[in-house]
Amino acid sequence: MSSTPVRSPTLRPHRMKKDESFLGKLGGTLARKKKAREVTDLQEEGKNAINAPMSPALPDLHPEDTLLEENEERTMIDPNSKEEAKFKELIKVLIDWINDVLVEERIIVKQLEEDVYDGQVLQKLLEKLAGRKLNVAEVTQSEIGQKQKLQTVLEAVHDLLRPHGWAIKWNVDSIHGKNLVSILHLLVALAMHFRAPIRLPEHVSVQVVVVRKREGLLQTAQVTEELTTTTEMMMGRFERDAFDTLFDHAPDKLSVVKKSLITFVNKHLNKLNLEVTELETQVHNVSFAFELMQDGGLKKPKARPEDVVNLDLKSTLRVLYNLFTKYKNVE
Repeated sequence: MSSTPVRSPTLRPHRMKKDESFLGKLGGTLARKKKAREVTDLQEEGKNAINAPMSPALPDLHPEDTLLEENEERTMIDPNSKEEAKFKELIKVLIDWINDVLVEERIIVKQLEEDVYDGQVLQKLLEKLAGRKLNVAEVTQSEIGQKQKLQTVLEAVHDLLRPHGWAIKWNVDSIHGKNLVSILHLLVALAMHFRAPIRLPEHVSVQVVVVRKREGLLQTAQVTEELTTTTEMMMGRFERDAFDTLFDHAPDKLSVVKKSLITFVNKHLNKLNLEVTELETQVHNVSFAFELMQDGGLKKPKARPEDVVNLDLKSTLRVLYNLFTKYKNVE
């Protein structure tokens, strides 16, 4: 009697090898992708390090500020500089001055970048200051028309400024592009050239971010831009006198000079029952006084009436000393 052999379970070694092979390949692929990604990240870090070696920390740029053509350059003021008190004061003084000059034109400037770029305000301002009309269209809406108008206005400005040694730090594209640094340079030059009755804050500087595109890569740098120096330097009045020396090198003697001039002033004002105790703030009717001085044969003082009105002590002392030298022996 034959017996039926017992069959043992059949193993499937080939299926297991296939599964193991699939997992192994999957793991290898993931590992290779991870390594490739790490290599790419490393290359990117290296490229950034090469493109901007030792670059200082710069403020975040707006996307539109980075959309540049090859070799194009764009500048913008560091946001921190815009918050500085002197910078804000400079803008306010210039805006107030423009509005005062153009009050009869019913023009009100609120923001320099938005109100000056198209040439309309600059045209009216220059015509009022220079006392002559410019041959330009009154209102232009197109970009081409605005730039043509700006070109004419700026050429007239340059004809006035260049003979006096002013550095031209603006052009049609920068003004029309609402570059605030260029606009400020232009307005400061106009204010100084036309001896505006304002007092600009001195030694105003801003940090400017410069973005350039070279060979497809953006390059950034940060520079300091000087907007104002001293009033006398900006006006080109470089002739120094005794009061420049006094303020610069002997401020300890200033109180003695002030006391002497106050004594002289009160000697004559007491006849009118008037008295001065503070030179910086108690001089009135300055323009009229300047006219009287010149009518009386005194030479024209270096100071301006506006300087005295704006409480500039050096200018006040110059005027009083001019009077003192002529009338010190008059009883």
